[in-house]
Amino acid sequence: MEEKTLEHLDPGAVRVAAADFWGKRILQVKETIIPYQWEALNDRVPGAPKSHAVENFRIAAGLASGEFYGWVFQDSDVAKWLEAASYCLWNFPDPELEQKVDEVIDLVAQAQRPDGYLNTYFTIKDPEGRWKNLRDNHELYCAGHFIEAGVAHYRATGKGKLLEVVSRLADHIADRFGDGPGKLRGYPGHPEIELALVKLYRVTGERRYLDLAAFFVNERGKTPLYFELEARARGEKELPWPFWTPAYCQAHLPVREQKEAVGHAVRAMYLYSAMADLALELHDTTLFAACRTLWENVTERRMYVTGGLGSSAQGEAFTFDYDLPPDRAYAETCASIGLVFWAHRMLRLEVDRTYADVMERALYNGVLSGMSLDGTAYFYVNPLEVVPEAVQKRHDLQHVVLSRQRWFSCACCPPNLARLLASLPSYLYSKDGETLYVHLFAESEVTAGLEKGRVVLLQKTGYPWEDIRFEVFPETPQEFTLAVRIPGWCREAKIRVNGEEADVSSLVERGYAKIRRFWQRGDRVELSLAMPVERVRAHPGVRDASGKVALQRGPVVFCLEEVDNGPGLSQIVLPEEAELCATFRPELLGGVVVLSGEAEREVAASSHLYAFRRPERRRVPLTAIPYYAWGNRGVGEMTVWIREE
Repeated sequence: MEEKTLEHLDPGAVRVAAADFWGKRILQVKETIIPYQWEALNDRVPGAPKSHAVENFRIAAGLASGEFYGWVFQDSDVAKWLEAASYCLWNFPDPELEQKVDEVIDLVAQAQRPDGYLNTYFTIKDPEGRWKNLRDNHELYCAGHFIEAGVAHYRATGKGKLLEVVSRLADHIADRFGDGPGKLRGYPGHPEIELALVKLYRVTGERRYLDLAAFFVNERGKTPLYFELEARARGEKELPWPFWTPAYCQAHLPVREQKEAVGHAVRAMYLYSAMADLALELHDTTLFAACRTLWENVTERRMYVTGGLGSSAQGEAFTFDYDLPPDRAYAETCASIGLVFWAHRMLRLEVDRTYADVMERALYNGVLSGMSLDGTAYFYVNPLEVVPEAVQKRHDLQHVVLSRQRWFSCACCPPNLARLLASLPSYLYSKDGETLYVHLFAESEVTAGLEKGRVVLLQKTGYPWEDIRFEVFPETPQEFTLAVRIPGWCREAKIRVNGEEADVSSLVERGYAKIRRFWQRGDRVELSLAMPVERVRAHPGVRDASGKVALQRGPVVFCLEEVDNGPGLSQIVLPEEAELCATFRPELLGGVVVLSGEAEREVAASSHLYAFRRPERRRVPLTAIPYYAWGNRGVGEMTVWIREE
């Protein structure tokens, strides 16, 4: 853990160009996704599962009659929509959207109880059940999402109404939880409120919120386990789910003793994110050490090549080292989103490109694959191999959906995608005294106040397909350091400053090329990253990828689809010497690079199920598209891992 930590820049300090790869998606959130998801939350999307989330608030506020409908955590969908909409207002001021957001905030405020409690399930359906089942009932999880929305809305608009609502909610929780006399010593079954409370502390300065976040993290895993105590108090004799164990929600050990990522993958990511936040705020080196240990376990042994997490549908969970089956992968979209949250926080603790590399891998692959190109259909899970007939007929693949869905009854992923994409400008840059860091590449403009004055940096690029160029405009000529990440996937990078080539090897520290000079207005930095088509091979312990390769160019992982290569993708063999070329096709899938070459397809030598002869082979063309874009041209086979010989 470093003495001086990074300061991430607000979304308002960064403007991403509308024509940029990510800029298109940020604008899409505002123009398409936010309106579409609002319709879904109000049950106005034909053919989509019922949400009732907004109506639950109307009932709780006394504006309508009826029964609660949905999951116990249904409120969180509204909270995440509010957070995403708030980031949109930060990026694109819009009076009409702002009015809609204000109306939703008014509704939420009316649904809040006089004591500060806010949860429509318990207000409508189970008033006596408050805080009696923290393991299962997501009260603290929902509260956390509303707190995040309140902080985002206040920072984006300066309006304090939602911040006041969530502060009253946090005060209510702080009055009931902690290690004081008469307080509950519990913690959430699904972590989320911990990182939300840190955000609330940062914007309000109220120390009790930070202390409560630390209590929830530090109490987890202590014996006797709180979840077992509350279960006995409820008279519960049997566990409600066959997969429930303390490890399922990371309560099997105190957090500083946890060495391996276990249990529900999304819960783990949110917990680890909160641990990183607290390590930063409290200068807690033991929490930081635990984060580093868990990071190494996740990214070196339990992460898919796409940045997906959670290899088991049973419990949406981690299993064991190198257990990464492609066809049975769960890889929930929310888990990759959580990985981005965690990586971003680890960067503040320790400037190392490893964290930004993983953040980039997850964003371009495991996160983006969770949404259709038009932004109105979603994957909950993100397998790396799909055979439609197997999905339809094998019980162990029933979690895999063959096409993206318009909505889900458990709709955690769609609004989570919206809030991450809308807040993405804040992930690109950081600063540290006299240093401006570039973590991710996107055509953008950032304004940063450094020690010696304000600096405007323009980034111009067609990334992830092309190189990057920077133009520097200090308010007054000044000396500072521009630190640009050299991605770990790049084997050859070149840097030119005002046309003069620099010695990259002498500039790089922990993956960042640190260019220190006396900068003048209009100085230029050109970054050339070699992007050949790479064949990625898994660790030998990954059984399902043995003898296979994944194709990657730059940060983008590619896949084969049946629509391009015909059925029977497992029969395709890529010779080791086969050359692959990359071509940008603007008319395909919104504009993508396509990989093409020649492979071989095995053809059965006879009709027998088993034979002594090797299958015959014939030459066939091979086409690979970015994994994030698969499933946008109808139902068919897909695979990331390709046999190699």
